[in-house]
Amino acid sequence: MMRLPHFTYHSPGTVREAAELLAAAGGAMLVAGGTDLLPNMKRRQQVPAALIGLRRIAELRHIGGSAERPGLTDGTLTIGAGVTLTELIRHRRIRESYGALWQAASQVATPHLRNMGTLGGNLCLDTRCNYYDQNYEWRKAIDFCMKKDGTICWVATGSPKCLAVSSTDTAPALLALGAQVTLVSASGTRQLAASDLYRNDGIQYLTRRPDEILTEVRLPAMDGWRSVYWKLRRRGSFDFPVLSVAAAAKFGSDNTVEAARIILGAVASRPIDAVAAATAVIGQRLTDEVIAHAAEEAARPAKPMDNTDFDLTWRKRVTKDVVGYALRELRGDDVREWRRTLSKMLL
Repeated sequence: MMRLPHFTYHSPGTVREAAELLAAAGGAMLVAGGTDLLPNMKRRQQVPAALIGLRRIAELRHIGGSAERPGLTDGTLTIGAGVTLTELIRHRRIRESYGALWQAASQVATPHLRNMGTLGGNLCLDTRCNYYDQNYEWRKAIDFCMKKDGTICWVATGSPKCLAVSSTDTAPALLALGAQVTLVSASGTRQLAASDLYRNDGIQYLTRRPDEILTEVRLPAMDGWRSVYWKLRRRGSFDFPVLSVAAAAKFGSDNTVEAARIILGAVASRPIDAVAAATAVIGQRLTDEVIAHAAEEAARPAKPMDNTDFDLTWRKRVTKDVVGYALRELRGDDVREWRRTLSKMLL
């Protein structure tokens, strides 16, 4: 049985109190649902001296529009980082207006874990790797890895940086939706685009400072937009993604694409913006030819490594298929057969 290491636990009641504790307690880490951090601690991947619990902080549990938050742009939806994934997928406006986020949250883990896991926790999810996500004894036997206690990235031994892969489901969706996040510390508050929260580095994968708390996500009004999320994983019932695609497009009255974003997940240490693929559909109708061209462009920046499940060359090749499925769903096609096809890829 793997047991948690010893730690001091703090349970603040406000964001300000949590930020002050975080600033004062060197080596402390934040915990909300604990579905990622606590298993990591049992494997001794992370051994913080103190944990600062966020579950008692009511201000992190809101979902509201601009009418409830004076000063926000009309139509903006704000979601507290402490909102559970279950609460997220039960919210009517999220399901109707932010389809990619709703689909992404719905596919995280299992119902039990979605009851505990939070939006903020999923956004800050630790990067994963075949050589890192093992117990302490296994990792010690290979002389550890660069991400924890070692000096070599076993994915690519000549790599100067860790190649652990981003495994968050909600981040690609929020990037496709043009979201912003709020970070709070004892010294102040700052907002940044969700895309600026991530670095392509398996260890330093977040730009959030150690003394900052991710408190809120802001989503713009999505009038005229449609968005979808597709996920490839080993187990169809629950698992981390080994490839994900979030796509969003704004359509004109003649079904021409006026704006678009296509984001790839689980192919690098951060979500990847497939800019060329999105550009390929702007000003076009989503014909089969346009979709095929965009799918080819999306596969170019996808550079999966031997850091997760499935053969890496197959994961790159199948990127074109999954992007094509996503764009066809945006077009309005009946995608039930394609979703079944994706499930058959796992056999």
